[in-house]
Amino acid sequence: MVCGGFACSKNALCALNVVYMLVGLLLIGVAAWGKGLGLVSSIHIIGGVIAVGVFLLLIAVAGLYMIILGLVFIFQFGISCSCLAINRSKQTDVINASWWVMSNNTRHELERSFDCCGLFNLTTLHQDDTSCNAICKSKSSICQLCGEKFLKHSDEALKILGGVGLFFSFTEILGVWLAMRFRNQKDPRANPSAFL
Repeated sequence: MVCGGFACSKNALCALNVVYMLVGLLLIGVAAWGKGLGLVSSIHIIGGVIAVGVFLLLIAVAGLYMIILGLVFIFQFGISCSCLAINRSKQTDVINASWWVMSNNTRHELERSFDCCGLFNLTTLHQDDTSCNAICKSKSSICQLCGEKFLKHSDEALKILGGVGLFFSFTEILGVWLAMRFRNQKDPRANPSAFL
């Protein structure tokens, strides 16, 4: 028996379905865990991750690979390449723009979580900022800047997200190929005159 026949394609497609179900459940679980522990405070981020997990779970359950996974591949490949290609200067611009748009409560929560004060050395407010209630402020009058910590974490996160996204985007192409191959094969156990 050759591993290119009907049974092999069927089993490979079933295995891929199981993997995507597990990945969907994992995304939903990790998002709920992150919200439960308070690691992520933004409901939009949590909602987005849960929506992607549910979407992936529905695709795996329904087995709608050829069209949907083809579209998902295009978006995921583009986003993964963008995550890997963004340089430190662009990350700094995004962090700087985000910092000044967010509310004071969110800034204080980030300063507390990352144990830092202020953003970048654009101003000396982080030294004299009395509203910063990070732990380092009570130990010393000088705290590390949040911008440097954000850049370190964002750089690591973007590389991981880009790599994982790129890997799974190619498994999606494998799913599209397997679905097309399975769809165009004839079941050898089926009655040959049933389609005439």
